[in-house]
Amino acid sequence: GGPTGELGEASDRKITRNQKRKHDEINHVQKTFAEMDPTTAALEKEHETLTKVKYIDRVQIGRFEIDTWYFSPYPEEYGKCSKLWICEYCLKYMRLEKSYRYHQYECTQRQPMGDEIYRKGSNSIYEVDGSNHKLYCQNLCLLAKLFLDHKTLYFDVEPFVFYILCELDRYGSHIVGYFSKEKESPDGNNVACILTLPPYQRKGYGKLLIAFSYELSKQEQVTGSPEKPLSDLGKLSYRSYWSWVLLEILRDFRGTLSIKDLSNMTSITQNDIISTLQSLNLVKYWKGQHVICVTPKLIEEHLKSAEYKKPSLTVDITALRWTAPPKKAHKKHKNSTSAH
Repeated sequence: GGPTGELGEASDRKITRNQKRKHDEINHVQKTFAEMDPTTAALEKEHETLTKVKYIDRVQIGRFEIDTWYFSPYPEEYGKCSKLWICEYCLKYMRLEKSYRYHQYECTQRQPMGDEIYRKGSNSIYEVDGSNHKLYCQNLCLLAKLFLDHKTLYFDVEPFVFYILCELDRYGSHIVGYFSKEKESPDGNNVACILTLPPYQRKGYGKLLIAFSYELSKQEQVTGSPEKPLSDLGKLSYRSYWSWVLLEILRDFRGTLSIKDLSNMTSITQNDIISTLQSLNLVKYWKGQHVICVTPKLIEEHLKSAEYKKPSLTVDITALRWTAPPKKAHKKHKNSTSAH
């Protein structure tokens, strides 16, 4: 690309640095040596020498060079590189730019593995079974760990299904983010891990992934909740999504609704509904029960605030090509009301 391409890339890089700075401030991420006082820096350097953990500082994926946030257990010789090159289609990782350039020329893949189950405008979602595409899913988990603090699963991908969100253009399907989901969740989780890659954050994709996970639960006729612990960013996104969904229903509904009714309508668990309504001050505890108490004025006030406005991207259920897998006979998943 000419000068415009380079300018675009430079600004892409800058965006991710600023995002990381904001992210660091929220999550109290460690300072660099230059930002520390000399004694602390010396101790930190010594500690680093002793532990010999070399972090991958940056990854190139498609047109983005992204600063990483956390450690990820890439195999020895890869984990010691300061920069990894990753094919945005098959997610193969490489140490050298020349291997990456050669791979780009050689790789025939232009979309994620698995089946496309949703397409709306320039967005599509692919369903990838961890048992059928083990290497691809392992590569996805290693990449995700660079941006997720709590993630623990990298190699045991068979019990999971992965839902990959992409932006489409004439070159192919570019990975934007994903969520994973256990095939059989004893705790009733409908999301195990969820991530939007940094260059695509703050564009409504996280909420789209969350909404999509609940659409799948509705099709399965179960309630679901994300696996804990959630990252700070995850907590904010979920709370905002839950609030918007519940406020929209309560605004338009005439008559009385119980928390169980809301749960059946949305596939959000009763626990998550109660905690959301409490945060919105729309529930009272009366005679051992949670009772919804709303006034149209209160609802409208909430809906005016930026936090609960309609997400910029929503799921168009008519664009979903998916049927729930047959239920196993032994598995009757009750709405969990115990706090996890």
